[in-house]
Amino acid sequence: MIAQHYHIYIERTEPDKNMARFYAMEISDTLFGEACLTRTWGRIGRRGQSKMHLFENEQKAVELFLDLMRQKRNRGYKPMPPQYKPA
Repeated sequence: MIAQHYHIYIERTEPDKNMARFYAMEISDTLFGEACLTRTWGRIGRRGQSKMHLFENEQKAVELFLDLMRQKRNRGYKPMPPQYKPA
């Protein structure tokens, strides 16, 4: 069982290079109680690609989550504020 919710959505845009990328990560539980880190990335406005990593415990998943987040921020990705959606 995951003790805390982990989710991030970050973007990197450079109009002069025609670059508009996103990267999202989330840690959740599987039906068998394992921790699952799901990564999704691609061009903004497109579906992108996904990859899942399974771990026996939450700690290993969090370590990879933080390491990947650090790498992406060093490459210029920035967190995006939550979007307001009227009812």
